[in-house]
Amino acid sequence: MTKAMKRSLSLVLSAAALLGDQVTFKNGDKLTGKVQSVDEKELILKSDLAGTVKIAWEAVESLKSDSPLNLILKDGQTIVGKLDASGTEFKTATDRAGTVTTQKEAIQAIRSDDEQKRYLAKLDRMQNPRLTDLWAGFFDAGYAATRGNAETNTFNLSANAARTTNRDKISVYFTSLNTSSLVNQKNTTTANAMRGGVKYNVELSKKAFAFGLTDLEFDEFQKLDLRWVIAGGGGYHVVKNKNTLFDLFTGGSYNREFFSTGLKRNSAEVLFGDELAHKLNRSVSLTQRFVVYPNLSNRGNYRVNFDLGTVTAISRWLGWSVNFSNRYLSNPVPGAKKNDFIFTTGVRLTFLPAPIE
Repeated sequence: MTKAMKRSLSLVLSAAALLGDQVTFKNGDKLTGKVQSVDEKELILKSDLAGTVKIAWEAVESLKSDSPLNLILKDGQTIVGKLDASGTEFKTATDRAGTVTTQKEAIQAIRSDDEQKRYLAKLDRMQNPRLTDLWAGFFDAGYAATRGNAETNTFNLSANAARTTNRDKISVYFTSLNTSSLVNQKNTTTANAMRGGVKYNVELSKKAFAFGLTDLEFDEFQKLDLRWVIAGGGGYHVVKNKNTLFDLFTGGSYNREFFSTGLKRNSAEVLFGDELAHKLNRSVSLTQRFVVYPNLSNRGNYRVNFDLGTVTAISRWLGWSVNFSNRYLSNPVPGAKKNDFIFTTGVRLTFLPAPIE
């Protein structure tokens, strides 16, 4: 290659460098491309030759852009313009205010126009999520069997899904238990119950909330074909932090019951209770819910619901759960007991909310 050709190539490369944002490292090396974003830890640069490069922000000595960047300050302000930064001093050539000088420690993030638009769109989506966004929950499944003089099979299934935002929470839940036995060639069902419902909470303030819910329940051995409850009320967050949520609540409900004996009952109720979710340590968490339903239509009668569960995490998505569920009815139909207790244990599969893009 002749000297003239080398000189021409050098001029072409120098001209190309001037068309991009230039990053200079503390060791003197330089890299040219388009700055995508900067946070407290790293700078992301898109280069035609090297592709997308992540650079430790502490290794950067200076940064000069040939197109406007968005400087987001820690006080909430945003400065837009071409950037010439060296050391701790950042100079931004704005269209309206001229050159604005900012210190490095005052900057929260730097983004290109495209990245800023994506960030604002994602922020709006987080503040106003779609109904299909942010769902998380779990599936519990367990099976037990005996073989020998008697054959028994027990299967339990539970599911819970919740969509939580800063303003409200939707919960959907379901649990079922079925046990059958074969003794002397006679097959008998010894347990058959299903419970489920939907609950909606809306935050009224940092401490107060309102709720509405509907519960459905079937229990063959309580001779209950269907219990349908609609309820609503308000509550108070006694404790609310990253490890513990403890609520007290009260309200009213309407209860319709259909029994296999032909009995149908409608009643108005008040309700009061508590709900707890607590993380004992990195692996073990506990949930508890206790609700009392005094009957207003038939004074002196009442219902009590109590649920307690623990889960031990084995991995991010796999765990082992133990659950207790009790339903007490003070006025069951003739021949049925007042109390029904369900104990289940098994594998838990957890699903987490998909990231919002």
